[in-house]
Amino acid sequence: MNPTLMTILGFFILFAMTTLGAALVYLFRGEISERINTLFLGFAAGVMIAASVWSLLIPAMEQSEEAWGAWSFVPAAVGFLLGALFLVLLDKIIPHFHSGTQEEEGPHVAMRKSIKLFLAVAIHNIPEGLAVGFAFGAAAALGETAAYVSALALAVGIGIQNFPEGAAVTFPLKESLGSRHKAFLCGAASGAVEPLSAVVGYFLAAALTSLQPWFLAFSAGAMVFVVAEDLIPDAHVSRHPHLGTWGVVAGFLVMMILDVALG
Repeated sequence: MNPTLMTILGFFILFAMTTLGAALVYLFRGEISERINTLFLGFAAGVMIAASVWSLLIPAMEQSEEAWGAWSFVPAAVGFLLGALFLVLLDKIIPHFHSGTQEEEGPHVAMRKSIKLFLAVAIHNIPEGLAVGFAFGAAAALGETAAYVSALALAVGIGIQNFPEGAAVTFPLKESLGSRHKAFLCGAASGAVEPLSAVVGYFLAAALTSLQPWFLAFSAGAMVFVVAEDLIPDAHVSRHPHLGTWGVVAGFLVMMILDVALG
């Protein structure tokens, strides 16, 4: 496949899978059960953890070997920490509401709860989009088909976890907005954040090639922060430990297989 088409496909998958997950709001009359929600969010957490390791941190260290030698872990470690701090900053400056923990973060401003729910999802989606954008930007700089295939594998993996994630975030929006149509549109709009972030990540990685390892590790740190801060607490794993744990295991396996098989 043409590299440009592969890049466009990768970005489109992110939005399409979130939209498909959000469309489940039309198939269920009531709320999605807590058990299914735990499984969905656990699966999403597993995919993000595996993507952070296999698709981002390991490539970051491999790309740093020539310049850093035995210290190739430095860009990965520093970038990882900066990615986590970036999410901390977003949490502090953007008002948002976590439906799973019923916790409000950021500045206390007069804003509808539904908007704060949407912003919470948008914050969550930024690092995923950046990760895919950085991967495709690095592939563009290398100009190798294998690198594009690896980036596409990452996009597919994150897209797969976007499906249950899209459902998990849209049902609370339906309760808040009182409308399936509005909840679906908000869920789909939250998915649009990912390709937009991916475009930013693509141009950054393609233009600043020497910083690619730092960018990859940055997105890994941001995604792991999201897993620990949002997905696991929102999944109520403590109430359904086996479902949540097996969801994480399944998500990790799917992403690991995708990355090794295609990457």
